[in-house]
Amino acid sequence: QVQLVESGGGLVQTGGSLRLSCAASGRTFSSYVMGWFRQTPGKEREFVATINWSGDRTGYEDSVKGRFTISRDNTKNTVYLQMNSLKPEDTAVYYCAADLSGTWRLSKYSRVHEYDYWGQGTQVTVSS
Repeated sequence: QVQLVESGGGLVQTGGSLRLSCAASGRTFSSYVMGWFRQTPGKEREFVATINWSGDRTGYEDSVKGRFTISRDNTKNTVYLQMNSLKPEDTAVYYCAADLSGTWRLSKYSRVHEYDYWGQGTQVTVSS
């Protein structure tokens, strides 16, 4: 069983920055593919970013490219999402997710159903 706990959400003005963290349990964190997704009321959960086990391959949804950066520290069992130049449309609950198997491909790990474990989410609100 893997437990994921997100933190770092909050209220920020347009153009501001936040860094989300996701702490994972489990002895094999370094083998997990990790992802960040977000969801707003009435909409489906959507892909934001993903990172492979070693951290040398990443992928992003088009609207966040150049503004968001996903990274991981396998010594701390933690994945991060640095969010810069935030916009009101980035307002959502952000979730981290983990998959314990599989070969990393952006086309695969941009899909919600590819992930086995999910955190409880953290709210990000960007005011205009």
